[in-house]
Amino acid sequence: MTGFCDFEFKTMTADIIIIGAGAAGLMAAAGAAHTTTHKVVVLEKMARPGRKIMITGKGRCNFTNAKPWNEFSQHIHPKPNFLKPAFYNLTSEKMIDFLAEQGMESVVERGDRAFPASHLASDVVDSLLKAAEGSGAEVLCGKEVTDIIRYAQDCHAEQSEESTEGFTVKCSDGSSYSCRKLIICTGGLSYPKTGSTGDGYQWATQMGHTVKTLFPSLTAIVPKGYKATEGNSGSARGHIDRNTPLSEVGEMLCGNQLKNVGLSLIIDGNTADDEFGDMDFTDGGIEGPIGFKVSRKCVNSIINGSKVNVILDLKPAVDIDDLTVRINTLWNEIAKDKRSANKLYKDRFKILLTKVMPMQLIPAFIKLNPNTDHKTLPKALKKWKFEIDGYVGYERCVVTAGGISQEEITPKTLESKLVPGLYFAGEVLDLDADTGGYNLQTAFSTGYLAGISAAKTL
Repeated sequence: MTGFCDFEFKTMTADIIIIGAGAAGLMAAAGAAHTTTHKVVVLEKMARPGRKIMITGKGRCNFTNAKPWNEFSQHIHPKPNFLKPAFYNLTSEKMIDFLAEQGMESVVERGDRAFPASHLASDVVDSLLKAAEGSGAEVLCGKEVTDIIRYAQDCHAEQSEESTEGFTVKCSDGSSYSCRKLIICTGGLSYPKTGSTGDGYQWATQMGHTVKTLFPSLTAIVPKGYKATEGNSGSARGHIDRNTPLSEVGEMLCGNQLKNVGLSLIIDGNTADDEFGDMDFTDGGIEGPIGFKVSRKCVNSIINGSKVNVILDLKPAVDIDDLTVRINTLWNEIAKDKRSANKLYKDRFKILLTKVMPMQLIPAFIKLNPNTDHKTLPKALKKWKFEIDGYVGYERCVVTAGGISQEEITPKTLESKLVPGLYFAGEVLDLDADTGGYNLQTAFSTGYLAGISAAKTL
C-alpha cells in the first residue's frame, strides 16, 4: 500500500520498528538492538509490556520446553520445519541461558517444562525488557497502532541518496514513526484483554498477504449438556461462551481433576488422537494437558461440520479383562462384608464405585451412565463417551491457530516474500504448538530471528 509523503515534519524516525511488546516483540527488539547500532523502537498499545506472558502457566510462566528439536518439533503445527531455522538460532537451551544472562534463574520440571525459579511470570517479562532496553531498544507503551503505510522509494529522494523505501506507522495518539524495517509481532486473537485483537492479520492482508483460517486452540471443549444454555454466542460455529451457566451435570463434573487418564478424540467415527495424562473438568468444559492436546483437532473439526466425540478411559493402565477380574473381586468382597451385605443394590454399587474412581466424580458418573451395573462397569470405566457440542472461544483460549501463510515468508529470515523490509514473528504467523512451553519458545525463536535478520540488512 502506497501513501502520501506529507509527514516529514510530524514523523519520528527509526531504523527498525517492532509492533507489539509481547514475547516475540521483546525478543525481536533484543536481537535487533544487540546486532546493530541503528535505532530500534517497540510500539506497544497496552500500558505495560508482556501482558499475555504474565498470565501463562497460571502466573508461573512455563516459558520454554527443554526438549531437543527432534522431540520439540512434534508439538508444532501445522508445518514444524518452518520453525527449524528460527529454533536453531535460539534453541530452548539458549533461551534459558539468555534469561540467565539477565539474572533470572530457571528450573526444569516434569515434561522438560522450564519455569523461572521464582515461579513468577513477572521475572520473565522483566528479564526480556531488561535485555531489549539494555541492548539499546526503546520500548514505548500506550502506542496503539492504527495504520501502516508503505511509502515509495522516491518520497524522500531529495533528502538522501540512500534508499528510503520503508514504512510509516501511525498511532491513535497522533504520533507517527517512519522506519526502513518493520517487524509485526502483534500476537493472535487469544485473550484479547491482553491486547491480542488481531490487528496484525488486518495489516498483513492490506499488504497482500494471505491469512490462513483462524480458530481457537488449547481451549476448553464443551460436552453436550454441560452448559445450561448452549448456542452460538460467538461468530464461529460451535463457540460457547465460558460464562454460560453450567447445567446440573456440568456442576457435578466441574472441579474434578483426573490424573493419569486416557482421552481419545473421535471425529466422524474415526479415532483422530489418543492422549494419556491429566485432565480437568472446569467451568469451561474439558481442559487440562490432554484436554488441550486434543482441542486443536476438535475445534477445527467442529468448525468444519464434523461429528466429534471424546472417550475418557479412567483406567488406561489396565486392560478390560484384568479390570473385569478386579471389579468382580471387589464386588464379591462387598457382598460378603456384613456392613454392606444387607444394603440395596444401588448402595452397594456406590460402594464399589468409591473403590475405582474419585468419590467426587461418582454423582456425575451415575447420572450419565444410568444403566451401568457391576457387570458393565469395566466397559463404562474404559469408554466413558462424551459428545462434544462446542468450545470456548478466543476470550480464554491459550493460542490462535492459523495466521499469516508460511508460504509467503522466508523461513531463514522471516521476511515477507511480498513486501521487502517487512517481517513477522510469533502468534501472528500460521504457527502454533501444544501446551508445555512450546508456544512461548516459538515466539522467542521467531522474534529473535526476525530481529537479527532485519538488523543485518540495514
